[in-house]
Amino acid sequence: MTEYSSSSVNRRALLAAFAATAVAAAPTFSKAAGFLRGSGDIRRLSMRSVRTGESIDTIYWIEGEYIRDAVKEIAYFMRDWRTDGVHDIDFRTIDIMAASHNMLDANEPFTLLSGYRSPATNALLRSRSRGVAKNSRHLLGQAADLQLKSRSVSQLFRAAKACKGGGVGRYSRSNFVHMDCGPVRTWGS
Repeated sequence: MTEYSSSSVNRRALLAAFAATAVAAAPTFSKAAGFLRGSGDIRRLSMRSVRTGESIDTIYWIEGEYIRDAVKEIAYFMRDWRTDGVHDIDFRTIDIMAASHNMLDANEPFTLLSGYRSPATNALLRSRSRGVAKNSRHLLGQAADLQLKSRSVSQLFRAAKACKGGGVGRYSRSNFVHMDCGPVRTWGS
């Protein structure tokens, strides 16, 4: 029999154990900022990027605590692919994305179209489209543009809106939903 010291059980080991059991969070969605604080759940985020070809599937929150390494991985994944600029992603935005995905009971990962945007990228996009805000929440690491192939834009919009955690924009023609942790508001068709 092998003896283990208490220091041999670390977060990575816990993370691996939880991932192996594929336990998913089941938060209530009345307010994104208050998702089951301290109630012992696990939060997971799964995405792929059409821009970089990368994928991420990580548990980022266990037992009331954000996992620093997982949140850093999410920030890197959501970087500005044009400049390779990385910015911290607001925890509230991560929670809104995870909760929306969980509400839809989808097996596939989100497709990330846009996460953090550098000022240069935002200016470039503004020069090409009227729909890009000058002071976009993407600049602050507080927004994501997402889609799910197995769900309609309307379904994704309704799930994000139900979180009541920030702004939700429906872009049906472009087939994506914008989610952010700013003031609660909706727009688009």
